[in-house]
Amino acid sequence: MGRLDGKVALVTGGSSGVGRECVLRFVREGARVVLTDLNEAAGQALAAELGENAQFLRHDVAEEADWARVMAAAQQRFGALDVLINNAGILIPGDIEEGRLEDFRKLLRVNAESVFIGCQQGVQAMKARGGSIVNLASVSSWMPIDSYAGYGASKAAVAALTRSAALHCRKQGYGIRVNSVHPDGIYTPMMAATAPGVDPKYLLFHPQKNKAGRACTPDKVASVVLFLASDDAAHVSGAEMHVDNAILGMGL
Repeated sequence: MGRLDGKVALVTGGSSGVGRECVLRFVREGARVVLTDLNEAAGQALAAELGENAQFLRHDVAEEADWARVMAAAQQRFGALDVLINNAGILIPGDIEEGRLEDFRKLLRVNAESVFIGCQQGVQAMKARGGSIVNLASVSSWMPIDSYAGYGASKAAVAALTRSAALHCRKQGYGIRVNSVHPDGIYTPMMAATAPGVDPKYLLFHPQKNKAGRACTPDKVASVVLFLASDDAAHVSGAEMHVDNAILGMGL
């Protein structure tokens, strides 16, 4: 038996990086998965590769109407939703002195507002039966990274939304668990774009502070997401799961 047998899952940003690994793992574990993204070519290709247990939908996660359309289509195709993974996000550099307000607003819209909408509609879809919502945050939600001020702020909002949503579901008596995952740097296409041509083993490397270097790979994060999505985590809600290899307190 798979750990997600019989469950229906929706994964945003599902065509690459952590989202793609979650989709692959979920299908292997018995789930039927709707993956959403703006990258239609990659999303359609992945859904075709996985067959009848996967469906791709184009999805702008910052648009409330698009969320409503996707939620309705997912439930029409596979039935009632059991798992929602709010994974889609963007990365834009900028410190507090040189960062642009327009970039800050875009980060909040795509990274944080999307999670608010997703959690709101996810709770509505799952409150009668229960389920699991997992929000992808970052170590930057609590660890200051001066060159990514806006990104860190957007991920801190994700963490706060997660705690609030988890408490709300507990108080309302809904069987919905809401948790956040906080990785250190993950070697995804988004990270690779910030360091073109750099071997993954040298990313995040510091000769004194972080001798191990090497960014986390997406499959390691997907393993934690799978745990939170599954019934193995039946009593885990409102948690911040750090996937950071003890970066806590060390800094980058």
